[in-house]
Amino acid sequence: MSLNKRKQASKYIVCDFLSAMLSWSALFLFRKASIDAHIFNDVNAVFADRNFWLGIVLVPMGWLCLYIIQGIYRDVYRKSRLKELLQTLAGSIFGVLVIFFTLLIDDDVSTYGNYYISILFLLAVHFSLTYLCRLVITTHAAKQIHSRRIGFPTIMVGCQERAYKTFLELDNQEVYSGNRFVGYVTIDNEPCEQLSRLMPCLGTLDDLSRLVEQYHIEEVIVAPDSDEKKCLKQIIKTLNRYSDIIIKLPPQTNDIVFGSVKLTSIFHSPLITLNLRFMEEWQYSVKRLCDILFAALAMIILSPLYLITAILVKCSSPGPIFYAQERIGKNGKPFKMHKFRSMYVDAEKNGPMLSRDDDPRITPFGRFMRKVRLDEIPQFYNVLIGNMSLVGPRPERQYFIDKIVERAPEYMLLQRIKPGITSWGQVKYGYAENVDEMLERLRYDLLYLENMSITTDIKILIYTVLIVIQGRGK
Repeated sequence: MSLNKRKQASKYIVCDFLSAMLSWSALFLFRKASIDAHIFNDVNAVFADRNFWLGIVLVPMGWLCLYIIQGIYRDVYRKSRLKELLQTLAGSIFGVLVIFFTLLIDDDVSTYGNYYISILFLLAVHFSLTYLCRLVITTHAAKQIHSRRIGFPTIMVGCQERAYKTFLELDNQEVYSGNRFVGYVTIDNEPCEQLSRLMPCLGTLDDLSRLVEQYHIEEVIVAPDSDEKKCLKQIIKTLNRYSDIIIKLPPQTNDIVFGSVKLTSIFHSPLITLNLRFMEEWQYSVKRLCDILFAALAMIILSPLYLITAILVKCSSPGPIFYAQERIGKNGKPFKMHKFRSMYVDAEKNGPMLSRDDDPRITPFGRFMRKVRLDEIPQFYNVLIGNMSLVGPRPERQYFIDKIVERAPEYMLLQRIKPGITSWGQVKYGYAENVDEMLERLRYDLLYLENMSITTDIKILIYTVLIVIQGRGK
């Protein structure tokens, strides 16, 4: 996060903290007054209450944790005021209910109606204070963007008529959208005379990764005149490890007809934004929390099974109990994935090989383990430390990734998220025995990206459990 973004985020954090402090103080006074109407004659009694001071520190901290889960402090310069209104209202309702059930449910009240009045009072005060502060900060930031005092470093990909027209449309739009072009890159190695008069030519697509880091690029506008699909694949492959970069492209007529263009502002030029964040921020937070809780619980409950399996692996064939293999995770980062050893030692002495049903390298007990996915349970440790998730595309070795990408560059999209112990592809297809089958399984994993949600994860986990119980694993 850049210095300016950190400053902007700190404004939200400070204002949210103060709003939570003030709303808690107001609630505390309101609750005391509802019990004792003469409380304002002795305000010192309120300040002498230990619960008041505990709440004035802990309650705002709880609100901040909720906002972090919501993703409020992410992408602080691209906020929609309407969406922020709905986020603030949803967060306020949820937080007030938590406060009620954890702090107020056992409080002294004169009537039960005071409970409900207190909830509505806290909701109204907290929401009003929080949203008013956010509205001021967001509106000020929007004015800075529209007046071109703040901009997002942007690169144009393209060098012909379409790129030129896209730039003019963005630059001349009624309300400036914040794209500050640092230059353009060519697709066919031929600079564009028209574009070169407006911005420098920075190189070709092969230079894109270097330029992103050099100029701290936040947006890439893709406007080729031809072969857009091939161009997009290369760009996605190049920018795959930059999780915060936004990729946009001007729509074709069929995109408008089939509803691919979603406007974010009435006055901005219509652009298609490639959605490379597949869930809302709060869902990512909930997914990670579930990963940690489930993995820790599974390692505790399955500890006897770990011990029994370890003994059987050791007795079934000579060699180590566990097998650690380098796999490629989120953003292309390698990590060590741990499994119970299901093959004989030196099974890959002749190079990387995929296993198959009749593979002689698999031990008799290893064959059983694979059938019921028993060899996978050490991966709960990978989930716990954050290398993997419970549900996500299966991680592969770089050797096989290179072979897949030659035929299906869209595979690189899978590296936008954490790999998982189980996946849609694993449930539908099982272990792949060759690259063709890996490509077949890829279809399901790409479908998972399009339908990624907490609900989808739960369904996949349920089907995985059924496969394990029924021993139908391939």
